[in-house]
Amino acid sequence: MTEQIVILDFGSQYTQVIARRVRECRVYSTILPYHTPAAELKRLQPRGLILSGGPASVYQPGAPLPDAGIFQLGVPVLGICYGVQLLGQFLGGKVEPGDKREYGKGTLTLTDRTCPLFRGLPVTMQVWNSHGDKLTRLPTGFRPVARTENSEYAAIADERRRFYGIQFHPEVAHTPRGREVLANFVHGICGCGRTWTMRRFVERAVGEIRQQVGRERVILGLSGGVDSSVAAALLHRAVGDQLTCIFVNNGLLRAREPEMVREVFGRHFHIRLHYANAAALFLRRLRGVTQPERKRKIIGRTFIEVFEDALRHVGPARFLAQGTLYPDVIESVPIGGNPAALIKSHHNVGGLPGRMKFALVEPLRCLFKDEVRELGRELGLPEEIVWRQPFPGPGLAVRIIGEVTRRRLEILRQADAIVIEEMKAAGWYRKIWQSFAVLLPVKSVGVMGDERTYEYTIALRAVESQDGMTADWVRLPYPLLERLAARIINEVRGVNRCVFDITSKPPGTIEWE
Repeated sequence: MTEQIVILDFGSQYTQVIARRVRECRVYSTILPYHTPAAELKRLQPRGLILSGGPASVYQPGAPLPDAGIFQLGVPVLGICYGVQLLGQFLGGKVEPGDKREYGKGTLTLTDRTCPLFRGLPVTMQVWNSHGDKLTRLPTGFRPVARTENSEYAAIADERRRFYGIQFHPEVAHTPRGREVLANFVHGICGCGRTWTMRRFVERAVGEIRQQVGRERVILGLSGGVDSSVAAALLHRAVGDQLTCIFVNNGLLRAREPEMVREVFGRHFHIRLHYANAAALFLRRLRGVTQPERKRKIIGRTFIEVFEDALRHVGPARFLAQGTLYPDVIESVPIGGNPAALIKSHHNVGGLPGRMKFALVEPLRCLFKDEVRELGRELGLPEEIVWRQPFPGPGLAVRIIGEVTRRRLEILRQADAIVIEEMKAAGWYRKIWQSFAVLLPVKSVGVMGDERTYEYTIALRAVESQDGMTADWVRLPYPLLERLAARIINEVRGVNRCVFDITSKPPGTIEWE
């Protein structure tokens, strides 16, 4: 069984980050609801438990509390923020509202340098706090090992039981040495090795896929994005010609995307690929449509129709594969739900109707996005695919404000290709979440040569995000913005003006429609 650390989620916005940091230590991590029974945890045989932060106060009625049996499992426990307060209150100490709240940067000072949680770390270090409550009395067996300006119990330890608690957040970037704290816990205290590698994952995943699928056929809707591409490569390694990929060209794709998908998967990987060119059908149905939601519905319904027709051509199959990722799984349910039970609907292929009966294969459902990219490299996918930025399901249709026409698509496709090319050349493409062009239904007067023009406007968008739920606009260098605007206006006929979108999410959205 793979060594793992289980993280019990008490509602912190940083729970996923904790899991990712543990995996960066090359140790597998799993997020489970806070009330997961101790018997179920025992069956999983974790090497340690981490109790996440959360917005509640442990002393209030109805506060989320774990199964008391988790403290009898005999494994190390680390409580973070709400987690340390839980350790204190649950095991006989006391938590009260602090005289002063601690939010943002703070200074942690070690009072006992022998604590293994802080091995190799300096006496003082910067940490990130986010709490209003604090421990005022320690439970029996615990001793203080670090303090902050507002709390003498900022870190506590019961080394006999291997229970530890920290009031700050080691998982965030604002705690620069926080990864070392987590590494000390998972390696030094829990005794985990560095066994979580993509090579090991491939070996295990291939075996699990073969066991699940047997000799049955598998269908995968291939989009050309990172997730579906990596899923296709992994499934092909596991079951070979039992896999058939369906690629629908809806006419709303990026420049050269259909050719690239057919070249990489059909000719290079020799994956059975059914290519459905339905560009004319999609464009015909979008004619005259300007409302964003109506566009999306038309595209979704048409996709299902084309996909169903493709299924009739490729023949029957029992399994449908999807590129569902771990964040999609654990974000699908609120605290208290079963994260294995639901999948976000927009990660189902086109929202396929219930009449299409398939068993699901989701080979990436335990991976984060950065791990999927690492897996893609391990499987030999080209860098162009591995590092592709997210692209909306409805394609360029949601980046054309107003009616989608063949002419507008060509303008936007050329502008988008320039954005990708220049962002890569400047070293920005891999640094950020997304960068793209939007075609506005706004014409303005310009002067090009000795002639006046009256042409379209392109909006440039660049955002940084961890998961797409929130995003901040990226402060691109002026010389890069200048090159982007100059090339688009000079090379794309029909455009005479560029603007730069500096709206964050919220209040805006990443895409314009």
